Amino acid sequence: MTDELRKPGTRRDELSFLPLGGIGEIGMNLSLYGLGKGRQRSWLAVDLGVSFGNEEHLPGIEIVMPDIRFLEAERKNLVGLVLTHAHEDHFGAIIDLWPRLQCPIYATKFSASLFEAKCAAERNPTNIPVTVVESGARIDVGPFNVEFIAVQHSIPESHALAIRTSEGIVLHTGDWKLDPTPLIGEPTNEKRLREIGDEGVLALVGDSTNAVREGRSPSEREVARSLTEIIKAAGGRVAVTTFASNVSRLRAVAEAAREAEREVVLIGRAMERVAQVARETGYLDGVAPFRGADYYGHFPPDKVLALCTGSRGEPRAALARIANDDHPDVTLNKGDTVIFSSRTIPGNERAVGGIINNLVTRGIKVITDRTHLVHVSGHPRREELRELISWVRPQLLIPAHGEALHLSEHADLARACGVPKVMICKNGDLVRLGPGEPAIVEEVPAGRLYKDGKILEDQSSRAVVARRRLAFAGSAFVALALTEKGELADDPQVDLIGIPERNTAGELIDELVYDVAVSTFENLPRAKRRDPDAVGEAVRRAVRSAIAEQWGKKAVCVVHVLEV
Repeated sequence: MTDELRKPGTRRDELSFLPLGGIGEIGMNLSLYGLGKGRQRSWLAVDLGVSFGNEEHLPGIEIVMPDIRFLEAERKNLVGLVLTHAHEDHFGAIIDLWPRLQCPIYATKFSASLFEAKCAAERNPTNIPVTVVESGARIDVGPFNVEFIAVQHSIPESHALAIRTSEGIVLHTGDWKLDPTPLIGEPTNEKRLREIGDEGVLALVGDSTNAVREGRSPSEREVARSLTEIIKAAGGRVAVTTFASNVSRLRAVAEAAREAEREVVLIGRAMERVAQVARETGYLDGVAPFRGADYYGHFPPDKVLALCTGSRGEPRAALARIANDDHPDVTLNKGDTVIFSSRTIPGNERAVGGIINNLVTRGIKVITDRTHLVHVSGHPRREELRELISWVRPQLLIPAHGEALHLSEHADLARACGVPKVMICKNGDLVRLGPGEPAIVEEVPAGRLYKDGKILEDQSSRAVVARRRLAFAGSAFVALALTEKGELADDPQVDLIGIPERNTAGELIDELVYDVAVSTFENLPRAKRRDPDAVGEAVRRAVRSAIAEQWGKKAVCVVHVLEV
């Protein structure tokens, strides 16, 4: 199966798999495939995505990206980046991280067009060239031959990748499902996957997201029928929120609105951007033009449908603002209906729940997938996983795209299906796929980068660590002015932020802190009073201890000592 790719008389190369994101988690996908040995190894990157910050654990951090230190060091050996599809968790980090890599990028038309639109929306767009590849095509990227195999997912033009090398074929599934009746595109290409299985597949690196769920994922067409019934029966205004990238769902909502004689109004920039790209690439052919947000108030309540961003619970997205009744164009009232045509991403439950509670409190009817068929996953359940394994018959299976439980369940299923070798790895594990027995042979640096405003910080960043502490226990600021003789030039200034005003006895905590600062200074030996660093550290320790005694929490304490 690999003779045509191996030069006669040459020593066998080592084929490696190295995930830097997307293993043990859902999101932030970055997989590397290496061919060769040591520093002469060529690297092919597959996807470069983000995950989303959790305000509870990462205050102020909205975007999380894979740490690419290893890839930067190997930049001269990086032959290209291939995209499986255009979801944020697979391509959302490119704009920020590509300037550090500057490698060729390969994607099919819809993914390339959506990426171009995303770049154009940036304040200072970077010119990042993308080579457009036809679905089903085979391309050479360095020593790798990559075939784009069409699969169904919740965004157009999703692909599994058959990566052919001198040492064997790796099937990287990307995100996929088996949907025999999709609204957009063709079903997953069973015929081609079976043919690749007949060639012989060394390793399958596969989507594990729904490995805990038995059966099959329902079809998008079933969701479309359900949405039509719900929207036709609804009185008053209707708002639907879904992932902006789910073009099948946008089409389903548009067709349901037509049946209910409602005009569709797009609310949210991401929704507008995807809809525009979907029209340009033909995926919304035959769907009436959508209206802009400024048209919303022009239609009677029973003649309008708002298609909104914000299904993940993002505080600044359209739906959160509507739920808080502070959106400039869209209002909802008692008796109106909101449909969550989406699944809550793990970690976002509290944010989504807050929006739902706000809507329900205002008398708005909320419909979710807990009670109605308004959403289906774009990922395979267990019976679909079994089918793919039977088609491909890999020698080795590596579960990917999932948390620990998902990976473990996928691994157990693969063993039950008779896969000869199954291996669970983690981000940073360098896995030798061949020749010889597969094994984890090395561990390379792997971690996370946080996008903090415009700045990228690593996970040990002082700012990120301090912000966690500030979110938990507030901060105390003390300023002292000293004379050359080591005396206080004025009264200390105390400012407490995020700390209770009074203790359990009703005493003002800032006055107690003031007293502690003064007494600590006065009790220092005269020589130390002339040393600003010694004064600052002594007062900081004393104030922190005093606040802990009064409050029961250790605040962040900052002391400024000025010499006058």
